[in-house]
Amino acid sequence: MLNAVWVAVIVAAAFWVVGVCAAVYVMAKAARLMSQTTDAVASLRERQEALIERANTTVDRANEQLVKTDAITASMDEVTANMAELTGRMTALAPLARVIAASAGSPAAKIAALAYGVNRALWMRRPAGAQRGSRPPAARPAAARPPAPGMKALPRPAAPGWRRAALGGQRDEAAS
Repeated sequence: MLNAVWVAVIVAAAFWVVGVCAAVYVMAKAARLMSQTTDAVASLRERQEALIERANTTVDRANEQLVKTDAITASMDEVTANMAELTGRMTALAPLARVIAASAGSPAAKIAALAYGVNRALWMRRPAGAQRGSRPPAARPAAARPPAPGMKALPRPAAPGWRRAALGGQRDEAAS
């Protein structure tokens, strides 16, 4: 039979087996936790590298924009200098502009404008028969003017009584 020592040894062995099983379970969980931590650290490093790469790209773009901004600032300085020069020239020309403006209202300019208006009105009031021979230069159509020296004349429109067919491009004699 079993005496108390044997029972104590069996109970101790059972606790020892349970303790070993618990230790193995804890070690398996710890190994899984370690592998998950290793994977997390590796993915964190990859994302960190990608983030650093994007930050470097952003810094490079910012530097490019700063270079462009410097170029724009330099050109704005040139524009400012040119505007100052233009203002100086306009200030120098202001007295001439005042003289021209004052002479536009002078009696000689008013008489010249009146003479041109009366001449134009007389040419417009002439009867149709009197205008055939000559027209005033401003009222003469462009087709009736001779071409400038060295320039080719444009084709003239068809004579009265002739018309072009709409689609055929051939001339038909119109019934007059």
